[in-house]
Amino acid sequence: MDLTTLRYDVRDRIAHVTINRPDKLNALNAEAKRELMEVISAIQADQGVDVVVITGAGEKAFVAGADIAELAALDRQSGEEFSAGGQKVFDRIEESSKPVIAAVNGYALGGGCELALACHVRIASENARFGQPEVQLGIIPGYGGTQRLARLVGRGRAMEMILGGAPIGAAEAHRIGLVNAVVPRDELLKTAHALARRIASNGQAAVRIAVRAINATEQTTLSDGLTKEAELFGECCETLDFKEGVAAFLEKRKPQFQGK
Repeated sequence: MDLTTLRYDVRDRIAHVTINRPDKLNALNAEAKRELMEVISAIQADQGVDVVVITGAGEKAFVAGADIAELAALDRQSGEEFSAGGQKVFDRIEESSKPVIAAVNGYALGGGCELALACHVRIASENARFGQPEVQLGIIPGYGGTQRLARLVGRGRAMEMILGGAPIGAAEAHRIGLVNAVVPRDELLKTAHALARRIASNGQAAVRIAVRAINATEQTTLSDGLTKEAELFGECCETLDFKEGVAAFLEKRKPQFQGK
């Protein structure tokens, strides 16, 4: 892929995606969103990738927001299209069957916070700051922030962050459940990679099915969710990974999963 706003490589079955606009605090412009969609789509089709880690280039920012210059000319129709286009990219991340880990280094504001919210797991450096400051520009979060933030931290916390517009630090983000862990800046990628390797060591057929089951909780009642879980549990029982995992356990050896 010919990328200008991202860096992308695969090592040990882990895809590393870096938003690479440090001079703009990694703000997401139209090209960055297009390339992010291209990369995530390619990862889905790549049988050599099991887990994804997304981070930002430089020391200051994960993603500091959308490119404000692109907002200035929006009207009602183009604004709706702008929002829907960003949502489509982040939906692709959330719906990825391969787990996506956000390694949040520094500012995750506006679209950057929304990008982190779309990932399956969030690990933050101690200097990370999260916020949805869009009301300070006279708009609202448009890439899923009003929906995903409320689902993750609760309606009251989401109201406070979105209506007040003030960012919160990493420790507070961890306390309210916005992030899974907070680590020193120089340990961020090491921690994210350790989790990625642990996920990649498991049966990938089961990992992909588990992501589908957990994602389904947002669209179903508990009763329907349990029915879906039973259906997907049965699907697991037909996989080669299940047969290998059980056989390896009974034979007291390390399983050799095939991801099938």
